[in-house]
Amino acid sequence: MKKNKKELIKKIALYLFVIVLCVVILYPYFVMFTTAAKDRSEMYALEMTVLPLKWKWSNFIEIWSAAPVLRYFLNSVFVAGGATCVAILCGIPAAYAMSRMQFKGKTVFLGLVIMSQMFAPVVLLVGIYKLMTTLKMVNNLVGLILLNAAFNQAFAIWLLRGTFLTISPEMEQAAKIDGCGMVGALVRVLLPMAAPGIVTTLIFVFINSWNEYTMALTLMSTDTLKPITVGINVFYGFNMIQWQYLFATSLFATVPVIILFLCIEKHLVAGLTSGGVKG
Repeated sequence: MKKNKKELIKKIALYLFVIVLCVVILYPYFVMFTTAAKDRSEMYALEMTVLPLKWKWSNFIEIWSAAPVLRYFLNSVFVAGGATCVAILCGIPAAYAMSRMQFKGKTVFLGLVIMSQMFAPVVLLVGIYKLMTTLKMVNNLVGLILLNAAFNQAFAIWLLRGTFLTISPEMEQAAKIDGCGMVGALVRVLLPMAAPGIVTTLIFVFINSWNEYTMALTLMSTDTLKPITVGINVFYGFNMIQWQYLFATSLFATVPVIILFLCIEKHLVAGLTSGGVKG
């Protein structure tokens, strides 16, 4: 009887903790939503209220005509999607080589890969700008794709390498006996088995590229080429900030990430733990 009570108390404590944690995490989004539905006069009232006195749902429609939000949105989709594809396409063969092949300098190469994560884009911003100017890729979405892919490449390689290490080499040997070459074994056997790890890598690379701000702010001065993270600054004025439009646009900017997460959420847990068995 006492044991059942202890288990019940633990469950209640766990649920309370989860509820409190969810409230803390979701409260900023709740404030963003309620602020986005306020009238401009309420934004600068002397007494601020959490809930709008009068809900103005038209704010969520007006943002599309007040600024080229759709263009910013599509630019972000193009940049984040392109960077994710490049990082995955380059990361898979590199991770496969790191997990299966033995060659001189492998340990040094792995060390250099992980060391590259120590350098934030802001530290290299001056050099990046000079390089992109030389390559004539300033105000170029393709250049932004390549930069985002490059800064997420090390993470993609390490995560995918851990996934490949959990797959027994015997699976490839069996495929080679059946007539597959190295590439055929990789494509037909390893990739389907490594799907959870690939999906996890895809999610994180996409989110990092979608949220990137510093490089986009530095390299994109043409208004029609700005991603949503930079384009949202259009609602900042010298004399007034249009908070209702700013928060409404911010809420829309979270939609693609949420949809992506919900679509492939079932693979996420398996992918996060796939590299935890072998080093």
